[in-house]
Amino acid sequence: MQTIDLLVIAAYLIATAWLGLRLSGKQTGLKDYFLGGRDLPWWAVCLSVVATETSALTVIGIPVMSYLGDLSYLQLGLGYILGRVVVAFVMLPRYYDGEMVTAYAYLGKRFGSSTQTTAGVTFLITRLLADGIRVLAAAIPLKVILDGLGVDLSYFAITVILSVVTILYTFIGGITAVVWVDVVQMLLYVLGGIIAIVLVTSSIGAGWLGEAAEAGKTQLLVFSGSPISADDSFLASLLGGAVFAMASHGSDQIVVQRLLACRSKVEAQKAIIVSGVIVTVQFAIFLAVGLALWGYYQGAGTDELGLTRDDEIFPLFIIEGMPTGLSGLLLAGILAAAMSTLSSSLSALSSSTVTDVVAKLRRTPLTDAQGLRVGRWATIGWGLAFIAPATIFRSDEGSIVVLALGVAGITYGGLLGAFVFGIVNRHARAADANIAFVLAVAVNAFFFVMEKYVIGEVWVAWQWYPLLGVLVTLAVGGTLSLRHERPTDVASGDRTAQGVRG
Repeated sequence: MQTIDLLVIAAYLIATAWLGLRLSGKQTGLKDYFLGGRDLPWWAVCLSVVATETSALTVIGIPVMSYLGDLSYLQLGLGYILGRVVVAFVMLPRYYDGEMVTAYAYLGKRFGSSTQTTAGVTFLITRLLADGIRVLAAAIPLKVILDGLGVDLSYFAITVILSVVTILYTFIGGITAVVWVDVVQMLLYVLGGIIAIVLVTSSIGAGWLGEAAEAGKTQLLVFSGSPISADDSFLASLLGGAVFAMASHGSDQIVVQRLLACRSKVEAQKAIIVSGVIVTVQFAIFLAVGLALWGYYQGAGTDELGLTRDDEIFPLFIIEGMPTGLSGLLLAGILAAAMSTLSSSLSALSSSTVTDVVAKLRRTPLTDAQGLRVGRWATIGWGLAFIAPATIFRSDEGSIVVLALGVAGITYGGLLGAFVFGIVNRHARAADANIAFVLAVAVNAFFFVMEKYVIGEVWVAWQWYPLLGVLVTLAVGGTLSLRHERPTDVASGDRTAQGVRG
């Protein structure tokens, strides 16, 4: 790496902040700040959804999947598409009914403010942890490069820099700035993956694909192994992936916020379904990068390459195998992926803080001006808070992709379960939903902690966490709801249930 690469990266960071501010327009109220005035084109929202869920995890983590294994991770794309179709036609219509600002407003409408606040707070905590890991994913390649230049900059300092730049344009421009910057950032990091494949092929020839096939690394469908504990099995990827997508794209405010910014329900449906196809193509591109790197390094292990973790393999190629300037551009693409997720999280966290927590705890309604002020301060606070989990998880071993998805999956099942519970069980009340939700999160947290930090063995693959949470929510909530004598009205939630003994 040469100094020019660092100049390219610095120029990118400055240009990103400028672009976000330039495209954001004037933010005069909550609707502008959190929903872009509900006037964003579906294709921009679609690309923003893809950029948000991709993050730096895809760019540096997915190549490792095929480098060390095969192409079976691509099975997950089929489940993702299936899950998004369900979100488009079952969940989205309910969000567009009543001009909602957050995904959890539906729970407030169905069960009352206590359930909305419970879900909102849970989302805030989980998103902080999961996206703190994504910030770490962006810091990894930058740390490798700076060390190579003899610049001793800590992970803490790197995450501070990334957070501050992202806070700047998110603070001022809101969701409009986030979406349009996401579009540019997505194009940049996908281009970087394609460039990497072209460079490897020009260096060692196209024989790497045939060699990978002979070594069994092009296997796509996996029907062997336990479908419960093996995270690469077809059943876990298809069904588990579908439920995971329903939870992540139907009950996670980071995605729902974008869909609510579309001009209509139909455009939002197009955005979410097409995003599933695009993200699957992205998976294929970066899995191909991993196979190309396997050929380039002749299958050398992490220790043989002098690395400390598997996720440094692609960053190593960026430093060693790319010409000066281009390597800086590709690293900027990795930073782009990280910042797109971070900015999306900041906007979603601030909107949920204002709508699901602050507004529900106040005795008097928030005015637009007050909500905008609270939202901007929340953006700063959450942006700085990301630094902590990025630092905590730095020493964690194993795939950073699986780690982030596992953390997110802890609460996805409870959130999705609460939505499904509210739709299918008309007898349910707020207490039933709240207790069931908390127990579902506790069950998934137990499995995650035991598998990851106690026994070191997988009992339940991360794809099944959301389904497990849904089942616990429905079982516990359904049992509790049997106490009630008559169904509560779906539109009025707890208000109808007042005075009825459980």
